[in-house]
Amino acid sequence: MALVVNGERIEESVIQKEVERLRPRHEEMFEDMNPAERESQLFDWSKENVIERVLIKQESKKNGSKIPTTEVESVLARLKQDKDKDEIYKEFNAENDEKMREAIKSVLCMDYLLKDVCKGLSEPPKDAVLKYYEENKDEFEFGEQVRVAHIVKYVDWQIDETTAYDSIRKAQDELKAGTAFEAVVDKYTDCEDRGGDLGYVARGQMAEEFEDAVFNLGVGEVSDIFRTRFGFHIAKVYDRKPPSIPKVEEVKGQIVATLKEQMREKAFEEFIDQLKSKAKIEEV
Repeated sequence: MALVVNGERIEESVIQKEVERLRPRHEEMFEDMNPAERESQLFDWSKENVIERVLIKQESKKNGSKIPTTEVESVLARLKQDKDKDEIYKEFNAENDEKMREAIKSVLCMDYLLKDVCKGLSEPPKDAVLKYYEENKDEFEFGEQVRVAHIVKYVDWQIDETTAYDSIRKAQDELKAGTAFEAVVDKYTDCEDRGGDLGYVARGQMAEEFEDAVFNLGVGEVSDIFRTRFGFHIAKVYDRKPPSIPKVEEVKGQIVATLKEQMREKAFEEFIDQLKSKAKIEEV
């Protein structure tokens, strides 16, 4: 079954390609559905996706006259600076620079269309920001944090395990002899920025072995030598913060960005619905 969308013929092979693209995720989401019903739904969704893409592409072409040749050439030049020519051609499914220009212009037309659809959107109102904050406080919660500094001796192609361990053992000996941690850091660490001070870190940010060591230390305590995939460490904890939820003012920018994205998505969905209502779509 092929489609004709506003006079443009779309072969069934295009729909089947979309079916295979969506299949893994779709089967995972609807594994309990009857297989025949699931396959029918997958085909219908794929067909709708293809129709929407064709309609958007057709509409975006109306912006072709807005795209200056200089803008296309500028994008092409930047791409050639960053990537190998054959890699660019493959990425854009193009055979030469002329086809590349066509592909770039098509992408730019799409960008212009998206901007046109969303240009009238206003800033999210304060009450919407506050409502989102109240309904989603948990996603802003900071877990327990510790402020930590460390002495590290990396193990890599330049330094072998034995050499790195011997060096950090010397650092440990000086600490046990009463030398201040901060003085030993400056003398031994391979992480010289800010005297090895990592600032506040929360669970989930660092290597598991690192977190196991530092989150079991009290304020002012210094760890024994421990190993991570990066090398050997000795850490000192300077402060601890319990889990906390920031005030709305602290996360306002993040909330506004999320709400704006939701507004853009809604505007584009409504725009696509309008295109569908005006389109002539036939199954042949």
